[in-house]
Amino acid sequence: MRRVIFNQKGGVGKSTITCNLAAVAAARGRRTLLIDLDPQANASRYVLGPALDEQKKTLANFFDDILGYRLFPEALAAYVVPTPYANLTVLPSDGRLEEVQFKLESRYKMYKLREALEKLEGYDEVYIDTPPALNFFTRSALIAGDRCLIPFDCDDFSRRALYSLLDSVREIQSDHNQGLRIEGIVVNQYQARANLPLRLVDELRAEGLPVLATFLSASIKIRESHHLARPMIHLDPRHKLSAEFTALYDSLSPSAPQS
Repeated sequence: MRRVIFNQKGGVGKSTITCNLAAVAAARGRRTLLIDLDPQANASRYVLGPALDEQKKTLANFFDDILGYRLFPEALAAYVVPTPYANLTVLPSDGRLEEVQFKLESRYKMYKLREALEKLEGYDEVYIDTPPALNFFTRSALIAGDRCLIPFDCDDFSRRALYSLLDSVREIQSDHNQGLRIEGIVVNQYQARANLPLRLVDELRAEGLPVLATFLSASIKIRESHHLARPMIHLDPRHKLSAEFTALYDSLSPSAPQS
């Protein structure tokens, strides 16, 4: 199973949701890989902390090798890094991804990630964090994935962006990856006492959009989780957000066989 977390709008919690779902999967004993395709490397830092700065190989090296046409390029497994958490490994990112993006796009390399993942063995679940843009790396992720989860924070700007986002995913489905399935829209930073979030959710559901039943609450605790590089179930297993991430994980479709 390869789950892509995607929204072209920034600040909606993609990296947070990706890392916390991956952490829940790993804590359940699932052999889990986190792939960070965002040059900002927030997901990488979330699970590795300061150890990220010590990494000599990242996905930037992997894509650079693709551009270099090496006779015997290293397999994707050579770039996988263990995290402090059992069953959870990461393919980290760094800012150099930004530098190689346009060269990769001009040489039609969007299928390379899928090809590499098809050769990668030993994982039950793969989580792919994407940049806040519909660029080469996002398209590569959607081509490589089989499920797409869309974070949504409840405001009018996010709602307006949602329709073009869904059109983009459907275009990828039609042209490149008919096996890709939209799992649903996950409401993030939800404030139960505010009127707007519930109104927006009701309107989206009335339009037939697949808004998931589990909402992720707004909480200052998530900033502490980021700062300490500890996903919520490791930072505070009894916290409301930990329960919500676990409920979200459980609400998604049963995991597919090992990829």
